[in-house]
Parts: sequence; structure tokens; C-alpha cells
Amino acid sequence: GTAADARQKWDCCEQTHKSLTAIMFALRRALSAAAPRVATRATARRGMAVKIFDYDTIVSSLSVADAIETVEDAFCKLAQGKVDVPMPMHITIDETTDAGPGDCHVKGGYVSGAATWTVKVASVSFYKNLDRGMPPGGGVFVVMNAVTGQPCGIFQENRFMTDLRTGAAGGIALKHLGLAPDALGSTNTIGFVGCGAIARVMARAAKAIRPDFKGLCWAPDGSHETFAADMEAELGVPFEAIDTAAEMCKGSDVIYTQTPGGTTCLEKSWLKPHATIICSGSDQPTKQEIPTDVLSSSKYVADLIKQTSKVGELRSAIADGSMTEGDVYAELGEICNGSKPGREGKELIVCDLTGTGAQDAAIGQVAWDKLGA
Repeated sequence: GTAADARQKWDCCEQTHKSLTAIMFALRRALSAAAPRVATRATARRGMAVKIFDYDTIVSSLSVADAIETVEDAFCKLAQGKVDVPMPMHITIDETTDAGPGDCHVKGGYVSGAATWTVKVASVSFYKNLDRGMPPGGGVFVVMNAVTGQPCGIFQENRFMTDLRTGAAGGIALKHLGLAPDALGSTNTIGFVGCGAIARVMARAAKAIRPDFKGLCWAPDGSHETFAADMEAELGVPFEAIDTAAEMCKGSDVIYTQTPGGTTCLEKSWLKPHATIICSGSDQPTKQEIPTDVLSSSKYVADLIKQTSKVGELRSAIADGSMTEGDVYAELGEICNGSKPGREGKELIVCDLTGTGAQDAAIGQVAWDKLGA
């Protein structure tokens, strides 16, 4: 070959060498970039660190007033079918030499459009704990990220957040169903049957809705004297402990009931014609606070019909044939969102609060926004 042919071959070899060199550099860059990605995947599998909040932090940071607006919005969306709320799971811990007695329920839900969803485990009725110097129940909320599905926070709330969301529902029921303070015949008096932790949070919710109400109270365990003194000092409204449930009910326009639910706690003849009863003591199939003749003669409002028919007051009325699900006037969310009117005159109203996963999702979001975000 000629010198020109040799030169051409050399140029081809040189070009091939450059191409191979470029490929090698590209492979090195690819491998170098891949190594961090492998590590990142391993890190991602572990997930983000979960924040844990203890009881004292939760109690010092959250109030029922924080929860009312968000819980009401959850009720509105619940009535619109925009909340995924499965039926609660109940676990009975029977009494043996090694365990119990007690009850546990698992609830949860997701409100469409919210940044988080919540699952809650709550235990109740571990009454032997009183002899151990412990509360009769406990609980945790697990708040999950609705974008990634990863856990955000675990709240060791020991039923405090459950009580807050229950109280928020009680305040919302008062807002929409109670006789107006300035209505003819109203004395702006709110009564409390049962004076435990739920009664206290209901009183705080009532204060947020009606700042100047008058309180009456009675408890089967005799705790009403202490409750009246404590609530009057805390809320700055007058409270009076009453000797009998009958006398207390006769003097009240609105009555909150929060008893263990082992027996009914009032009678129809004790009630003002325009009374509003907001009951929260029945959340298991074995409990009943309100007589069925009161339920059947009232404008009956459920927090969630599929629950109150199984574990709420409605269950008892269905069982004795005095009511059917068709007799339910409305779910609370329908009243909150304006689909149905609440109080229209001086009718007797019962609002049955069994506690919904929508409320748990709402208070979980409130807690995360305030403490974790």
C-alpha cells in the first residue's frame, strides 16, 4: 500500500481508540452514579425516621378547641362520601388469671385531600388498673403520610386524643342541635350525666361553642362535686352539683351523657320537651345509656348509621323493634354541611356519638400539623 493508505488505516485506528476511550469513561461515570443510587434505595427501604410523641407533650400542646373545625370538616366530608372509614375492629380481653378484663378497638380513616391518614388502637375498661395506680385504658395514634405511605409519627396519647375528638364532636352537636341560648324557654343550661374524663372535655367543647352557659352535673359514682368545682374554676362559668339525675335533667336544655353504659341513665319524663341529648357512652354492642322510648320519640341523629346500628344507642331500639335505620333523621355530617337542617324548633333531639375513624383522621392531622410538621 501507499503512504496514503497507511495514513488512512492509522486514522481509523486512532478514531476507534478515541471511541473506546469515550465508552470506557461513560461506563465509569455510569457505574459511579449507580453506586449512590444503590445506597439510596437501601436508605429508602428503611424509610424516614418516625417521630414519637409522648403523653406529656401531647397533653401540653393540644386542646379540644384546636380540633373542632377540623373534625367538623371531616364530618362534612364523611356525609359526602369523601372519607374512607372501615368498621371498627373490636377485641375483647376476657378475664383470666393472666389477663383482662378489658376491651380494645381499632379505628382509622382517611379524609379525601388530607396530607395524612390515621390508625388508632385504644384500650378501655381495664378497671383492675385502678388498683395498680394506672388509668383503665390506653392508646396510640399512628399518623401516616398520604403521599408516600410512610409513617410520620406515633402519638402515645393514652386516649387523650380520642377524648379530644369525642369532645369536638360533642361541641359540633351542641352548635347545630342545641336550643339557642336566646330562644324562648331556654335557660342556657347544660347538664352532664357522668363526670369523668369525657365529661371534662365535653365541658371544654361546650365552652368553646357557648362561652357563657351554666352547668349542672350528676354522676353515679359521686364525682359530681369535684367535677363542678374543677370545671367552674377552669372554665369561668357557674357549675352546680345536683343530688339526683332526675333533678339535673329537668333543669337542663342540653344534656351530655358519658357513663359506662351498663344501664340507662335517664328517663323520658325527666326531659324538657326541647332537650338535646348528646350521648357518647355506648361504643360496644353491650352498652346502652338512653331508653328506647326516648330514642323513638326524638329527632335521632347518628354520627355514622352503620356504627350506631351495631354498637350505639340505635342498636337497642332496633333490637326491641321501636326503630329501624329508616327512622334516623340524619347523620351529623349531613347537618354540618347543610344537606339537612339541625334544630328547627323545640323538638326533642338525640345525637348518638360512637366515634368515627373520620374523627381519628382529623385529630391525627391536627396533632401532626401542630407537633410534627
